[in-house]
Amino acid sequence: MLRGRKKIYYGWWMLAGSVLAMAVGSGVSFWSFGLYIGPLEDEFDWSRAAISGGFSISLLLSGLIAPFVGRWIDRYGPRRVLLIGALLTALSYLLLAITTELWHWYLFQSINAVFRQMMFFMPFQALVSRWFDRKRGLAVGILATGFSLGGFVVVPLMRLTIDAVGWEGSFVVAGIAITAVFLPLGWFLIRDHPADVGTDVDGDPILRGQQAPRTFTGITVSAAIRMPLFWLIAFALMAFFYGMFGWMIHAVPYYESVGISTGGAAALVSVAAGGGIFSRLAFGFLADRISSIEAASVVLALFLCGAMLTLLISGASTVGIVIFVALFIVGSGGGPMIEPLLLTRAFGVAHFASLLGVIAVVETTGQIVSPTAAGAIFDATNSYDWALVMFAIALVVSMTLFWLASRLPRPVIPGGDLPARPAQPRHARTRLAPATEVLAESEPVTGP
Repeated sequence: MLRGRKKIYYGWWMLAGSVLAMAVGSGVSFWSFGLYIGPLEDEFDWSRAAISGGFSISLLLSGLIAPFVGRWIDRYGPRRVLLIGALLTALSYLLLAITTELWHWYLFQSINAVFRQMMFFMPFQALVSRWFDRKRGLAVGILATGFSLGGFVVVPLMRLTIDAVGWEGSFVVAGIAITAVFLPLGWFLIRDHPADVGTDVDGDPILRGQQAPRTFTGITVSAAIRMPLFWLIAFALMAFFYGMFGWMIHAVPYYESVGISTGGAAALVSVAAGGGIFSRLAFGFLADRISSIEAASVVLALFLCGAMLTLLISGASTVGIVIFVALFIVGSGGGPMIEPLLLTRAFGVAHFASLLGVIAVVETTGQIVSPTAAGAIFDATNSYDWALVMFAIALVVSMTLFWLASRLPRPVIPGGDLPARPAQPRHARTRLAPATEVLAESEPVTGP
């Protein structure tokens, strides 16, 4: 019986390690940003808008470097970029720990964000896209649970760390955590291609007589950026994350502004993140069975918009917060997942990281403005009400753009992508002009 047991596909082991890395990486960065606003206000008397501006400036440089990171990933492989990025990110946390001036905060946050781009979302999303096809949605969903685990597990630990050793010491702890998790995983577990372990995508065997594993195919960046579909997706994602990311940065300060303790605020963030584990698994399971990720994204943005309006109307009552958390859990469930699913279905896998890098520039525009604008609104009004209105409007824009993208035809990829993708609706299979097909390329799956 033991000899007859099917060997577990190496991609699943690698995905498990990636979930751990995502949890640590998101927990000490995105999820914990809000924990530093209060301590920095108290110690340096900086305004909330000024502190949020540090996050915004860092995101600007992170977005500008994204196309280069994407190109490096496609050229050199996710593993090498991830290892270098993890080491440099860990060192950048030591810089953050010695912050004494506002310009230090801006500079060190920028350095951290640039290197974090090399070790966080982009390489892991590229890995999942390379290693999984038939169950890509499920794999992306499992990967996204790492993001939720970061808020559910790491945020409470980071709050305790800040209480115990101060905000400076917590940055040192963050650097140690990145080193302890990312470097061993990147060195011993992560591999760029299924071919590196002698298998094909999804664990399929390389057939006798087959010269090489199957090739990845896809639309080139130069071709994609000439398509209206690409820009509709890009700006829809920008508006979506404008609302979602802006709230994440100010969640803890918002709860504190309505009378909830710092511990209670961190607990609410943790509950929302914990619920996201289940909503992201559910979305990943459904994604492999959904023909239009654009339409699904409309629904996600609708839930997030409803969450913001609920909090605005309820005045942060207990019932309102419960409803908000429930809606936010569902709406944010597919947040980290829709990028790889949208891009791989529309444009293929061969140039995924490079396309994601270009998309990141557009997304970052919204992420730069959102936290700073929300902080400025609070400084001017001593309330987050108009910030909630701003987030809701952005999500309505996102819904509209996703819906328009769902009505456009999909580009035809020469040679086809890897098989077993969900069937597309009739309008989505409309064949484009032959000129579009000429602009697509295929890339062989090779070792590092």
